[in-house]
Amino acid sequence: MPTRERVEAFVARVLSNAHVQAIEEFYHVDATMQENAAPPRGPRSALIEAEAATLARHKGVVTHLVRPVFVEGDEAVIHWIFEFTRPDDTVMRIDELAHQVWRGDRIARERFYYDPAQLRR
Repeated sequence: MPTRERVEAFVARVLSNAHVQAIEEFYHVDATMQENAAPPRGPRSALIEAEAATLARHKGVVTHLVRPVFVEGDEAVIHWIFEFTRPDDTVMRIDELAHQVWRGDRIARERFYYDPAQLRR
């Protein structure tokens, strides 16, 4: 079970836009992520690779946190807003909820809930 301080440290790492480093530091080696109802993907090495590829396709990303962060036992729910600047300078805004299941002080499973229409231009 994570402490609130551990979850807040994760939040701070993501807010610093160190997305790849957050996966390296806060996810289990066998962690999975899931987009809405898509199949889960993992392990951590694949998650790192996918995150780096997503970031490389964009000029930048600005990350916002919508408080509160909910922590109860082994679970946390975080409301994020990501603003990705595309190569053509348009901005894709993704408003999502992340539901995390922690095992000890690392994330074992994470599922993202968002409207896929946000991904369209």
